[in-house]
Amino acid sequence: MSLTWGLLRVINLANFALAFLGAYLTYQLAMGLGLDPILTLVVIVPGFFVVGIVLEEGFLRFRIDELTSLIVTFGLTVILESLIQWVWTADFRRLESPYARVSLKVGTLFVGLGGLLAFAAAAVLTLATWAWLRWSYLGKAARASAQDGPMAAVFGVNRRRHALLLAGLSSAYAAVAGLFIALNHTLAPSQIYSWIGVVFAAVIIGRLGNALGLLAASVFIATSEALTMAVTAPGWAPLVSFTLLIVILLFRPEL
Repeated sequence: MSLTWGLLRVINLANFALAFLGAYLTYQLAMGLGLDPILTLVVIVPGFFVVGIVLEEGFLRFRIDELTSLIVTFGLTVILESLIQWVWTADFRRLESPYARVSLKVGTLFVGLGGLLAFAAAAVLTLATWAWLRWSYLGKAARASAQDGPMAAVFGVNRRRHALLLAGLSSAYAAVAGLFIALNHTLAPSQIYSWIGVVFAAVIIGRLGNALGLLAASVFIATSEALTMAVTAPGWAPLVSFTLLIVILLFRPEL
């Protein structure tokens, strides 16, 4: 979402549904074929990359603007939710894997291997994305297109090609997120919408298109929610992300 919203001006809510579709595909391949859950990425990530390109091609062809993309992709999310429910039903499903049964001791704390792998993958992808956007020609061209598309085009930047690449990467990242949703959570189609609030907060607090800011905001929100659950009750945790977002926007509206 940070990539597509920050650099393409597309608010792609369908990424939430794609992440859960990736989770269900991971579940199906791991349970049905006996594959290691991580190895399922070899199949799912390229497929989702193509899906992202196809979606962006549609947005470009029909000239979908920022507000319209929010409505269109919400409709796509509902369609994908219905598809998931039709194929896998609304029953709760849990991926049984070796990663879910392993915990590592860090000082006085025990950390689940699945959660640790998710954090490591997020950190690696974030740093790689930041380095790619900052140092590579394609990354610089993508940022130039986001800042001033017509001027970048004058200097030979193919805005369409970069838009398709960024959209494909965004969907591929959703596939990776789906892997760790399957490893660490019980699956149900209706859970697609439970992630929207915290992701929106992390993306806005971390600033659009800012990979390192997004990682810092995500860690900050996750830590705040964990402390809230430890001190009060788990039911208060979802209030943390939006409360932080409102407070930060009140004092730093330029974000």
